[in-house]
Amino acid sequence: MKANRPNVLLILIDDMGWKDLSACGSTFYESPNIDALMEKGMMFDNAYASCPVCSPSRASLLTGKYPATLGVTDWIDTSGECHPVKGYLIDAPYIKHLPPEEYNIARCLKDYGYRTYHVGKWHLGTEEYYPHHQGFDVNIAGCHLGHPHHGYFSPYQIENLEDGPQGEYLTDRLTDEAIRLIGESDDEPFFMDLWHYTVHMPPQAKEEDIRYFQEKAKRMKLDQVDPFVEGEHFPIQHKRDMRVKRRIVQSDVVYAAMIRNLDWNIGRLMKALEDMGKTDDTIIIFTSDNGGLATAEGSPTCNFPAREGKGWMYEGGTRVPLSITYPGLVRGNTHCQRPTTTPDLYPTILEMAGLPLHPEQHVDGISLLPALTGQQMADRPIFWHYPHYGNQGGTPGSSVRFGRWKLLEFFEDMHCELYDLDSDPSEAHDLSEAFPQKRDELKNLLHQWRKDICAKIPSRNPDWKG
Repeated sequence: MKANRPNVLLILIDDMGWKDLSACGSTFYESPNIDALMEKGMMFDNAYASCPVCSPSRASLLTGKYPATLGVTDWIDTSGECHPVKGYLIDAPYIKHLPPEEYNIARCLKDYGYRTYHVGKWHLGTEEYYPHHQGFDVNIAGCHLGHPHHGYFSPYQIENLEDGPQGEYLTDRLTDEAIRLIGESDDEPFFMDLWHYTVHMPPQAKEEDIRYFQEKAKRMKLDQVDPFVEGEHFPIQHKRDMRVKRRIVQSDVVYAAMIRNLDWNIGRLMKALEDMGKTDDTIIIFTSDNGGLATAEGSPTCNFPAREGKGWMYEGGTRVPLSITYPGLVRGNTHCQRPTTTPDLYPTILEMAGLPLHPEQHVDGISLLPALTGQQMADRPIFWHYPHYGNQGGTPGSSVRFGRWKLLEFFEDMHCELYDLDSDPSEAHDLSEAFPQKRDELKNLLHQWRKDICAKIPSRNPDWKG
């Protein structure tokens, strides 16, 4: 471990899917700078967000706890208009802010002498719960917004961010702010959340980037392919026709352009760290808050071979890219196959920085340092609990992955599905009847976990007329 305390740069992308980078298998999107960053460290090939939607994963990252442990289990609607959703069931209640009593990672690192910066999306409650009230010295653009309501071009009208010149692009601006803050940190260690709003909707990008992918789509003949299938999705007890528009190929030129711009900005950021002489002393974590949006709001991306996307408990909703880079400690161009989950990042940061762990806080995470230093890590179960109807078509349920097996339980009728992810990464073949012993083993494990954390379950809707 290095003698000097390292900086920590935590880059979180909004709604970036598991296959949205060329390093992860995309043949249409281009991400050479992000690919280069990931190749300098360890890529986690079975990394998961702790929830298929954003706010719970963000709270989970900061606290080292599963969303269900924390009580923040759905995206945070501060208007009061979108919850509870009612269908056959009524969504379970949940906390709509990051609880201030949590000893989150920013508070922890600040106590160890770090400057703490938040740049970008927050979406963890109203003003009294903003980053500057939660352990961050500086808050730029962090507020209640889940996406840039007025678009990616200035004027943004985002709290805690002054509008830039007319037409300035938000991802460029946030990167500028991050570079400025890093430059001002001098020799003091810093912890920075750089939580970009991109690639969340609305789909907006620079014209030159859009034109680039329009030409690429033509060369690949993707402009001649219908990228969508539209089919019926019947929630188990809804007995109603719900049309879901699924994207089956990556071909959206605006989405691709947003990724290209993001990649260019990550390249600028890495160059700035190098020019400042901070590269060797900075832990860089790159990941996403949930899977790519594949079944709603224009369905801009495809997560194949992972099933579905954001808002679903299937692999497409929770599988995300993850890499950790730290020269001198983490060997480059390495891969870890062990499943990881969002709460793991809190203890991992502490141990990589040579700081004491706080197991009473990050109760659901484990440090990934053994994997990062080439040691074997024992397998353990990973849990999800999403007792809500997703905007994208998903229905309330819980799930668990242990080794190659994954079990999902759906609350509308409590039926279970079992998948062998090693042989069936697309979750196409339900093995719950073929392997009843394994099904019951994982079901009991999931039920015991929910009982232990007092997880809230949706209630029956007495007014349901379906």
